[in-house]
Amino acid sequence: MYFSKKIALILFSSMTLGTFVSCTKKVESRPNFIFKPAPNNSDAFKFNNEVVSNAELSKGIESDIYDAEYKVYETKLNKVKGMIIEKLINMDTRKGSLSADEYLEKYITKGKGASDKEVEEFAKERNIPTDHMDQQMKERIKTFLGMEIKRKIMDEWMSEQTNKYPVEIYLTRPVRPVFEVNVGDSPFVGKADAKVTIVEFSDFQCPYCSKGREVMDELKKKYGDKIKIVFKNFPLPFHNQARDAAHAALCAAEQEAKAFWKMHDSMFSDQSKLDKESLNTLAKKHGLKIDIFKACVDGAKHMSKIDADLEEGKKVGIKSTPTFFVNGQLVNGAHPVEVFSEIIDEQMNK
Repeated sequence: MYFSKKIALILFSSMTLGTFVSCTKKVESRPNFIFKPAPNNSDAFKFNNEVVSNAELSKGIESDIYDAEYKVYETKLNKVKGMIIEKLINMDTRKGSLSADEYLEKYITKGKGASDKEVEEFAKERNIPTDHMDQQMKERIKTFLGMEIKRKIMDEWMSEQTNKYPVEIYLTRPVRPVFEVNVGDSPFVGKADAKVTIVEFSDFQCPYCSKGREVMDELKKKYGDKIKIVFKNFPLPFHNQARDAAHAALCAAEQEAKAFWKMHDSMFSDQSKLDKESLNTLAKKHGLKIDIFKACVDGAKHMSKIDADLEEGKKVGIKSTPTFFVNGQLVNGAHPVEVFSEIIDEQMNK
């Protein structure tokens, strides 16, 4: 079942007005919905004697449902962690009259924080302009990095403590939606018949995709040819150089498979140089026959492949980049290596 984007926009944007409407005196009209127990687990609703299943209702919004369910799960799990931390602190005779925060500061985090050098490295990594780095910005970054450092220290401490005092968790973890994604003739690294295939939909102008590339590089180092990483182009419409960059990479692949990945790495390493002249310079740098490369680029030879990737991505509900599918399991965004490793290890042990 399909409904237009306009209808979706009207319906879902109206949800955000709920609080405002509830505060007005005027009573708004409501649909005549009759809420009642379903006759069976598969039915979602009935209209005009037609029954629509939960599977049909979920079609196209699988990732949204998973994200919402995971948010609930994560919120509960964080509450569990907080409660366990308090219980562990209360078990320690050193606590005395100290508050939990005072105990953590005195015995666990011990004043750990970010250095000025780490602040500078963070700003450089995130390409924050120098003229934006005033004292207020530096303090904000230092606070953020300090919180991250303390979080890691607390995670390590909690790991040690729960090895002594194991915690049984009875929360049900949401199951990632699984999609069939066609690999086709898209560029890939790793063994063609690897047990685990990661399909990446990415955009060469997207800063988060650059981070995704770093994660994929770490996975390649960790698993080698045990995994196959497939690259599909999903240039976002508001990135005005992404489509041409994607096409240039495919033109490079036409001459040599490895040349695609050389262009791939170079473009992600410096996303400020994706204009036509810079792409030609990269092609020369990587030893491509420049006349053939330019003819391919100018002739828009592989644009249809990019369109095909875009259409396939839309069919599986991609809304942002990077988006990954690990043996079909959706991973939305450049999550840490551990998130991917958990799925990969599980798939390899099947």
